[in-house]
Amino acid sequence: MGIKERYARTLDEVRAQCAAAGRDPEDVTLVAVSKTVGEEGVGEAFAAGARDFGENRPDQIVPKSAAYPEATWHFIGNIQSRRIPEIVASSSLIHSLFQLRHAERIDAAAGRLGKVQDVLVEVNVSGEESKSGVAPEDAEALVRACAALGHVRVRGLMTMAPQGDRAVARACFDDLARLHARIRAALGPRDAEAFDELSMGMSEDWHEAICAGATIVRVGRAIFSDSFE
Repeated sequence: MGIKERYARTLDEVRAQCAAAGRDPEDVTLVAVSKTVGEEGVGEAFAAGARDFGENRPDQIVPKSAAYPEATWHFIGNIQSRRIPEIVASSSLIHSLFQLRHAERIDAAAGRLGKVQDVLVEVNVSGEESKSGVAPEDAEALVRACAALGHVRVRGLMTMAPQGDRAVARACFDDLARLHARIRAALGPRDAEAFDELSMGMSEDWHEAICAGATIVRVGRAIFSDSFE
């Protein structure tokens, strides 16, 4: 089974899971995390209908987004201050913002390009030291500070769940969904309207994420690795 077939299979599974959860499949975006393949692999997924791709390094998102400008490019990796101009130039949505200093640099870089950069605030819901993200109790303050920047638009929240236990992952996703609802209810009308995304769920646990209300799932190995069968 090749990339085209695995992408089509994953998309069918996402749609089926949405139906099982009583959700409209159009409300969930499948991001094909292409960090393990080159432009040829992206091309195979693109030919299968993929239009949203995720990368975690500037060295990868810059050339791939240039090769496939018709696609929507998501930056999902660790943000390095010195690479922010490249990230902003290549990304439609940055998933991994959790420091105000980075938001301010994103704002400046986006201003120079004449764009408003969409971002998600990454939240460390699980509390694991190995994971990045703002603490849940500090998330609203960061959302408000970012929303006050002229060239940054906060679209929602992102998290990564602990691996290996789907029940634990589901609890983590439910916690993020509740936090998202609380923050959105506290925002002003304009900011609340934009605050409509929940990025959660990867190859191992996206089923649970959709049941918990994810609007974006990030799937790499199930699409691009022939070992994930």
